[in-house]
Amino acid sequence: MADRSMIFPKFEFQTRCSRIQAELGLRDLDALLLTEAADIFYVTGFLTRFWESPARPWFVIVPREGAPIAVIPAIGVDLMGRTWIEDIRSWSAPDPRDDGITLLAETLREVLPVTDGAIGMPMGAETALRMPLAGYNSLCAALVPHRVVDGTGAIQRVREVKSEAEIAKIRTTCAIAGRVFDRMPDLAQRGLPLDQLFCRFQAELLHEGADWVSYVAGGAGQGGYGDVISPAAAEPLATGDLLMLDTGAVREGYFCDFDRNFAIGPASDAMRRAYDILFAVTEDALTQLQPGQRAADAHRILADGIRRRGGQPLGGRLGHGLGVTLTEWPSFTPLDETELRAGMVLTLEPGMEIAPGCIMVHEENIVLQDRGPILLSPRAPDQLPEIL
Repeated sequence: MADRSMIFPKFEFQTRCSRIQAELGLRDLDALLLTEAADIFYVTGFLTRFWESPARPWFVIVPREGAPIAVIPAIGVDLMGRTWIEDIRSWSAPDPRDDGITLLAETLREVLPVTDGAIGMPMGAETALRMPLAGYNSLCAALVPHRVVDGTGAIQRVREVKSEAEIAKIRTTCAIAGRVFDRMPDLAQRGLPLDQLFCRFQAELLHEGADWVSYVAGGAGQGGYGDVISPAAAEPLATGDLLMLDTGAVREGYFCDFDRNFAIGPASDAMRRAYDILFAVTEDALTQLQPGQRAADAHRILADGIRRRGGQPLGGRLGHGLGVTLTEWPSFTPLDETELRAGMVLTLEPGMEIAPGCIMVHEENIVLQDRGPILLSPRAPDQLPEIL
């Protein structure tokens, strides 16, 4: 096997697997079974848009010792063979009678102790079972007396701390989006329908080097927008609108996730005030966040900073993790006690109400280092940009 494995050198993936295996030992798990696209990409480097098809399940096994094993549909064997994975087992899929379950059970039994083995699977928050529930039930029955238990932490605790190579990928993706945001005065004009602007924005992201644009959201409205997740309407931009665009562009499997706000025509005093508050509380977080704090501390810094300046913070989370998916754990909420560690890539996403039904959200991407946060997204202007 070559030293290079698609996106990264082989050593990068070997290091990840060693860290996962250390977690398996700490949790007394004999293997970790992965079914989700992000987890499989993280362990193997298997990068494809074919995940858009739900017709086939895919499996990767990380044993407590030894190299990972891919148990996958035959259509993926050639691409998986370009990764660092050497043990690739396949079946002709889709097979409505037995879609890989017998092959997967046989493979798992090879890496498990003779009796009472524990197989971890991600079962906690922000995980999903990407296989039919009937197939999962059949697998559990075929593996008795071995047990399938929650192994969420074995993959999450590893994925949440990024390597320098991962951080570089995210920085590159952020730079792509930053260059397009810089051109927004040329892309957005009064009278342009918002849905056309979304299309222009995505096209420019691809032109700048994004592999695909997995997520674009935003809004525009007089004095503020109503939410940050709606698809674009055909309503034309008008003087007095506050415009926001938010993107999750992808480059080599890694996301950016930050937004930018613009006034169409001269900004109102209320818009400027909200923007100034959100810019200032982001500065608070950039100077105060440190490893060893909790996700709840990040929420407190942002929410208290908004209140202290006379604003009303939005409910819900005010930031989150970022990496091989658009959002990762932790969530910046008052209830999330996840420890913040050096190497975490995070978003700072304070939002506040401007007026009833009108909000503003500001978002930046950072990496938390021993000395504090370092920006990965190009910093937003310190004053609300106006498109005149």
